[in-house]
Amino acid sequence: MRRRHLTLIALLIPTIAHAATTALLNRDAIAYNATTHKTYGVDQSHNAVLIFDAAGNLTKVKVGAEPEALATSALTGCTYIANSGANSVTVLDRNDHVTATIPTAARPYALALDDSAHKLYVSNTFSNKLTVIDTTTNTATHLKTGSADALLVDPVTHNVILLGYESETLTVLNPHTNALTKLPAGGFHLWAMALVDRTLYVTHVQGASIQAIHLDTQATTQIPTAAMPSALASDPTHHRLYTANYAANSITAIDTATNAVLATIHLTGHPQALALDAEKQLLYIAQPHENIVTVLDLTTRKITTTLKAGQHPHALAIDIATHKLYAANIPAAETDSAVTAIN
Repeated sequence: MRRRHLTLIALLIPTIAHAATTALLNRDAIAYNATTHKTYGVDQSHNAVLIFDAAGNLTKVKVGAEPEALATSALTGCTYIANSGANSVTVLDRNDHVTATIPTAARPYALALDDSAHKLYVSNTFSNKLTVIDTTTNTATHLKTGSADALLVDPVTHNVILLGYESETLTVLNPHTNALTKLPAGGFHLWAMALVDRTLYVTHVQGASIQAIHLDTQATTQIPTAAMPSALASDPTHHRLYTANYAANSITAIDTATNAVLATIHLTGHPQALALDAEKQLLYIAQPHENIVTVLDLTTRKITTTLKAGQHPHALAIDIATHKLYAANIPAAETDSAVTAIN
């Protein structure tokens, strides 16, 4: 399975061949922790996490080999790091001290945290096992669920939704019974997920559409986008969903109340990742080929500016207190940072 995943990643970022890394990329390479008011980004080449506080001060913490993805807890302030080269998850407390290193079933890749249930779910590359970590005891169990490339927790049912890039169905894990069910996703090569109220949105990266799936009724609607929708960002307050259409150099705006397409906003380069500042009504769009982030005003649906974003920005995070934007980068040289503070 991962061979196809590597092919898709190379397609989305062909410039990766020039970067000083052979590790996989991850959409969760950077995250904001609302409890500690800090932004955390992985530094794969130095086996570390880079931490920016609200004032922009930088701290580096050593973790396991090849850290790849992060998840932060709004409940405890803890941050969890998937160390893909060490087959482990590192736990940082709210003061950024390493408090545990938890073995995983194989090479960890995707994370999903269910704070209220005190569980962290970890997918494992080259494995059909899902690692389930009890975040109160930092102990792990492993379930045979099939391979997964993205994870999402339904906060109402606590079900875990597993997405595989090479599948046309989603796998749903009931954590109370460990039962697995399949959920049709309306197409092949699924890529990104977003949950808005009770509707799950899934992109078809080798097509030009999104599948809207109501999790309670399983009623579906297919929404046209443009070629290769690769990332999603939602604004539940305004009933809006935005998708980055990588091959079409555009953004599609969708009304989630009706699932109708509202507009297509054209860009000058390939969009890879999105971050939405709901308070300021700004959408930040990472364009790794151009080493920039484009800023879209959501009230006017007009591009306002472009920002330098380091080498090949491929994931974004916003400090919601200061509205500062950070990008996870693919360093092209030893002197390049793995995380850029942008504005």
